[in-house]
Amino acid sequence: MTQDQKLTRIGIFYDGNYFLHVSNYYNYNHERKARVSIPGLHEFIRHQVAKEEGVDVRLCQIVDAHYFRGRLSAGEASRNQLYYDRVFDDILMSEGVITHYLPLRTWGGKMEEKGIDVWLALEAFELAFYKRFSVLVLIACDGDYVPLVRKLNTLGTRVMVLSWDFNYINEYGDERITRTSQDLLEEVTYPVAMHEIIDNRINRNDALINNLFASPKSSNKEFAVPPKTFSSEKSEIISLQPGGYGFIKYPPNNLFFHFTDLVDVDFNDLEKGMKVEFSRGTNDRGETVAKNVKPLLDT
Repeated sequence: MTQDQKLTRIGIFYDGNYFLHVSNYYNYNHERKARVSIPGLHEFIRHQVAKEEGVDVRLCQIVDAHYFRGRLSAGEASRNQLYYDRVFDDILMSEGVITHYLPLRTWGGKMEEKGIDVWLALEAFELAFYKRFSVLVLIACDGDYVPLVRKLNTLGTRVMVLSWDFNYINEYGDERITRTSQDLLEEVTYPVAMHEIIDNRINRNDALINNLFASPKSSNKEFAVPPKTFSSEKSEIISLQPGGYGFIKYPPNNLFFHFTDLVDVDFNDLEKGMKVEFSRGTNDRGETVAKNVKPLLDT
């Protein structure tokens, strides 16, 4: 086999919490109204690596893929969240992605993931050393990964970062801004600004770009949760906002709800004026919010 015919070996490493925000952004904020497709993303990566490396895409193969994320224990997670986690695990498993989880911990009154970025970095470096990846693809935005990239450079492993810059609304109604670390982008071999590629009008009919997303209908069904009974109150939705949140009429104050609190329905299927049942709960700041929001079947 000649040098030109050698296989370009690709390893992919997901910062899972970051990827979840990306997928939610495209499903609830962006005009695509669909989640990011894992198989579509992997096919895009193969073609992007082939383009950057100047080789035939058939010689670019993903030989390893790993997903890292902190998550709630079974005792702490709701039934909805447990179901969602299992569905996504099935998707990752079907694409050969190995999952790595650490339990979320409470810090300063909020649930946070600690140590997952260190674990990702250690695994990425060790596997790059033993498996000799030609290109290691990072789906991450944090500058904390700069030392990892520098160590990978010593191995002669090229690093590609897929990055997205966007705004989103969290489950407390706060706006959050995700921007990729400039230090990280400057260290890697191949920085790829995904938001620019996706939104470029030239790529509107590009099958490779369109396949980055699951179809909206299949995406909604894929992440629907089973029916659940709960002690409920009834009212109607008075506002739906881009970003996956809204408000339910509840005098004297309207109740905030987030897409993570929906039962048996996707946020994109809701309508203003829709009758819903829900239970009242509190967020980490002690504010009263709507939980377990479910459309009434007789509307």
